[in-house]
Amino acid sequence: MVKLYVEGGGDSKVLQSECRRGFREFLEKAGLSGKMPSISACGGRRSAYEDYCTAIKNGEAAVLLVDSEAPVIEAHQSGADNKDWLPWAHLKSRPGDGWENPKGGADTDCHLMVEVMESWFMADREVLKDFFNQGFRENQLPAKTRPIESLTKSAVYDVLQKATADCKTKAPYGKGDHSFKLLAKLDPQKVIAASPWAKRFVDQLKLKMGA
Repeated sequence: MVKLYVEGGGDSKVLQSECRRGFREFLEKAGLSGKMPSISACGGRRSAYEDYCTAIKNGEAAVLLVDSEAPVIEAHQSGADNKDWLPWAHLKSRPGDGWENPKGGADTDCHLMVEVMESWFMADREVLKDFFNQGFRENQLPAKTRPIESLTKSAVYDVLQKATADCKTKAPYGKGDHSFKLLAKLDPQKVIAASPWAKRFVDQLKLKMGA
């Protein structure tokens, strides 16, 4: 059994359940239905890393998925074949992380949401519009031509707040209230097309799961 350790869900059992469901539905639609890993919602990113390291130490098959939190430099994502990218080098060099690749870990089992999971929402604006409905201001989102991985974490949260500030049936965007509900509704093909790191995640997970 392969276990996927994801950042998200906080300390709430309800939110952790939503996190697992959100990623499960996203991955099933991405082509892993019937070949799914077990998904563990770990709360904070450090907890996800530590849980992954424990699994690797115990000889278990494990995959890690966390926000990059910062831009990924070109040296860590160069080459046409995404299996050669270096997410562990990013996590080692990022201030606040300094994480080592545990013995037995692999770059192809480490994945980044760049810079934050909500960046993926920018790839499927129809979901945002349908979810927030009346009062949603799409004109507050970045230009469709702007690569979503060029958006900073703070910019992503800022545009979501502005776009949802006047919604009639839902409160302004809140991670706990909305993030994993939206994730479950996304079209993975749109996300993969817009995010090279999301494509890498799905590509490498399919290979690992034999999907």
